[in-house]
Amino acid sequence: MGNHKTRTASKYQNRRTMSSSDRALIAAFKEISTMADRINLPKTIVDRANNLFKQVHDGKNLKGRSNDAKASACLYIACRQEGVPRTFKEICAVSKISKKEIGRCFKLTLKALATSVDLITTADFMSRFCSNLDLPNMVQRAATHIARKAVEMDIVPGRSPISVAAAAIYMASQASEHKKSQKEIGDIAGVADVTIRQSYKLMYPHAVKLFPEDFRFTTPIDQLPQM
Repeated sequence: MGNHKTRTASKYQNRRTMSSSDRALIAAFKEISTMADRINLPKTIVDRANNLFKQVHDGKNLKGRSNDAKASACLYIACRQEGVPRTFKEICAVSKISKKEIGRCFKLTLKALATSVDLITTADFMSRFCSNLDLPNMVQRAATHIARKAVEMDIVPGRSPISVAAAAIYMASQASEHKKSQKEIGDIAGVADVTIRQSYKLMYPHAVKLFPEDFRFTTPIDQLPQM
């Protein structure tokens, strides 16, 4: 990734007179590469994010937004388009920009470029969240099943995939011996406790239908937390 960064930058630096526009591009490419390095994203994502940024930059879209905010939004979009989505919180953690501003820039960038991103599903986050919470495969499988069934049964209309995934992890972990609190899960998923609670409340009455048949309960469904 380092070589690629150097090549991209040198392409512009080789010009004797560098315009402020070129300087802005170099700085943004460097920022994208640095952020990607910090969360181990591959070169394909860096290339796509650079390309998105250049389109926004050349089209003089998003006036009044900082280049760092645009770079962060482009990295977020590139992750989604390349099939390795990251949450706003994860991008925010390696960016100088607030989660709210990245979210705003994300919407404006999509509009400006008339591009789209695939719909995120709960499965996109499940393995990473469970791994970061040190949850065993059995709990991850159950949480994935719970989230998928909740969406299929239309129990969680309008809830974000991240909050549904977080609530499913909470439900599966509470039924196992590897219990995790809403706060622990919220910290990893980047959602507030209350957001997890709202999704969990919708799912709880249907818990019997949501768990996989072969799940081995440590805590039975009727003893799961009620909100």
